[in-house]
Amino acid sequence: MLIELGGVEQRRAAVPEVKGGLSVTEVTLRYGVARQTRHRWLRRNV
Repeated sequence: MLIELGGVEQRRAAVPEVKGGLSVTEVTLRYGVARQTRHRWLRRNV
């Protein structure tokens, strides 16, 4: 079953994935969010 996450939940799930070694591109494709958004999330969580 596919569960759609809200923005906060996406950020909480995506940031550790990038910090764990996945590329921003891979995570962007997984969550369907623009690369700029993903980079903004990472800056907020550094």
